[in-house]
Amino acid sequence: MPPAPSVPTATYRLQLQPDFPFSAATTAVPHLAALNISHLHLSPVLEAVPGSRHGYDVVDPTRVREELGGEEGLRELSRTARDHGLGLILDIVPNHMAMSPRHNPALWEVLRDGPSSPRARWFDIDWEAQGGQVLLPVLRGPLGEEADRLKVDGDVLRYHDHAFPLREGTAGLPLPRLLDAQWYRPVWWRLARTELNYRRFFSISELIGVRVEDPEVFAATHAKILELLHEGVVDGLRVDHPDGLADPGGYLRRLHEATGGRWTVVEKILADGEGLPASWPVAGTTGYDALRHVDGLFMDPAGFGELLDRYRAFAAPQTDRGGDWDATVRRAAYKVLTHELAAESDRLTRVATRLCATSPETALRDRAPWALRTALTELLVRLEVYRPYSPEDAATVVTEEAAAEARRAFAVPEEAGAVDVVRDLLLGRYGDGPAQAEFRTRFAQTASALRAKSVEDTAFYRYVPLLSATEVGGEPGDPAVGPDRFHAYCARVQRDWPATGTVLSTHDAKRSADVRAALHVLTECPGRWADVLAEASRGVEPVPDGQLAWAAWQTVFGLGPAGDERAREERVREALLKHVREAGLFTSWTEQEPPYEEAVARFVAAGPCGVPGRKVAELREALEPHIRANVLGAALVHLTMPGVPDLYQGTEREYRALVDPDNRTPPRFGENGDGGDGGGGRSEKEAVTRAALALRARRPEVFGTSASYEPLAAVGPAADHCLAFARSGEVVTAVTRLSLRLAESGGWRDTRLPLPRGRWADVREPGREFEREVRAAELFAASPVVLLERLPE
Repeated sequence: MPPAPSVPTATYRLQLQPDFPFSAATTAVPHLAALNISHLHLSPVLEAVPGSRHGYDVVDPTRVREELGGEEGLRELSRTARDHGLGLILDIVPNHMAMSPRHNPALWEVLRDGPSSPRARWFDIDWEAQGGQVLLPVLRGPLGEEADRLKVDGDVLRYHDHAFPLREGTAGLPLPRLLDAQWYRPVWWRLARTELNYRRFFSISELIGVRVEDPEVFAATHAKILELLHEGVVDGLRVDHPDGLADPGGYLRRLHEATGGRWTVVEKILADGEGLPASWPVAGTTGYDALRHVDGLFMDPAGFGELLDRYRAFAAPQTDRGGDWDATVRRAAYKVLTHELAAESDRLTRVATRLCATSPETALRDRAPWALRTALTELLVRLEVYRPYSPEDAATVVTEEAAAEARRAFAVPEEAGAVDVVRDLLLGRYGDGPAQAEFRTRFAQTASALRAKSVEDTAFYRYVPLLSATEVGGEPGDPAVGPDRFHAYCARVQRDWPATGTVLSTHDAKRSADVRAALHVLTECPGRWADVLAEASRGVEPVPDGQLAWAAWQTVFGLGPAGDERAREERVREALLKHVREAGLFTSWTEQEPPYEEAVARFVAAGPCGVPGRKVAELREALEPHIRANVLGAALVHLTMPGVPDLYQGTEREYRALVDPDNRTPPRFGENGDGGDGGGGRSEKEAVTRAALALRARRPEVFGTSASYEPLAAVGPAADHCLAFARSGEVVTAVTRLSLRLAESGGWRDTRLPLPRGRWADVREPGREFEREVRAAELFAASPVVLLERLPE
């Protein structure tokens, strides 16, 4: 077999875990190679917390994970993949490691030896806080209630299944003195919210930030990955959460140099209108921006507006608690910053206060900590992107308009000067020394955590008129994307980032692409949906709250039939319990309300997963042709648009999954070639996927970095329902969009699609050929999607 190309033509994501180790992936290689992908895309492979189903909780970056089969298992997978013409892409996690001392040898050493440990520089710990002790939020209650459960065992302190090293010579001390003598302090887990003194991943105290900006830390934590790259075991990288790093650009430049410029994509979430920093030496993003644009094609903007009105009438949400998108995001941001990220906010305020108090610039002096905290809060909650990256781009992120709004939080105009101080520091107007750099870094890191927690993990679960719009990278307040906007996006990608990643489903997706494709149809029939919901809801009592009910009915509509009814109910119930805890309106992960959660479970069983749910099932069945059009349309557009498509495990077939852990079930690759959820045979979606991937593999130059993208415009009464484009003048993709509206308006009628010069053959239907201008009704006679290849002259 020929070697894998240096730039992938298509990748396939495998979620490795103890139930799906390297050996299982090795067995699946022949099936995956037959799909005509070029690379396997592996979830993190370094040593992680035992039993981890995702691998992002790394405990030892110097070793390949034994539970997956160890380094030899990975090398065997690589050899088998290469025998079938495939390469490997690895997902790496530079931002954090697991806060699990008994599994993490570097952390164990730091907790034993303190800041003098050679590996203390690995971790982002504020040793000046908490009296120089690392706060460990592991106790189930206050120390007075848990002290008897802390046991000294030789040179180890044990608490349930936790273990901590004891500082030399302290094992014989009485407990209070023993705890005071350590470089760490075990405390009640609830103290983490306000007292934590290490950087964590978002608000997850079990993950501690790593200082990869330090060259020695970079070298130590990347040695194994670089060894695997340089020895040809792996070929490229996916970088997880670069926005958590102190200096993402600097890190990526160091990584680029160390890898020799291997294909690398970054998990960067771009807001509407935001571009990837041009200075980053990467191929592009992992593809959430592509997901947002593809999804938006299949949403009707007018119908979404009506659906929003129906949602407000049904659920009666408060304006800033799910009724209005912008207001909901703003309120969630205030709550997250003052509650879940209180420790991060405190640290940022301390840095700002110290900088102002010690600055030689008199304009920075006499700034009260409360005023700086208020200024920081008011600016942070107004950011519309994840973070600034430099003083140069800070002006477009922390805008003057935002500053003007922030000043209104102060009753005394002179005290509002704290806003200008903070903004000027971010813009580099007071120099670029170590203190200023630390302040900008902490601000940016806090901003990225705030955006993720307030938008993706809170507002997405409160504002629910259309669940398919609340996806990572999405814009729920304005989710629809017209053809012109989509074409402009693709043209930019082909020009600026032609080897970027593109995705539709991921391990982090709230719902898989095919669940979202079904939900998109509701924007084409909002009145019909509301009528069915009113009928299905009649007599289903009690309803915990209207927003939850609306989301629950949409969940079962999107999921559709899913085998065993009891298992389906469990999947829906668990997804909705996660939904209400993330929303944090009536219960949460840290302040659970059992009566409310029990009411949610009863409602799911009696309503959406009970007899009334049949009404929703009947509607879905009636809309199945239009769901099919969306599923196939999104799949084909994804596989032929600019960029490198990444298929999540099982998505070559119809794949309906809810939020994790539902979407992390180990894949099953059967003898019949099944790569989906266990159904036999090949689905229409798989036929489309195989045809597109085979064409990409056979003609990579048509889709690659030197290719071109040309929009094709249909003409006629239903022109807006056809999305078409050509790649390098050799391949044409044409798909049907908003097919229910199309059918209701009389079908294609005299709509035509002018084709580029030459004769064109249907890739999936041999014998069907077209040239010049083709009637849409003829083009889409057998399928809502068509893939054409130009015949040789």
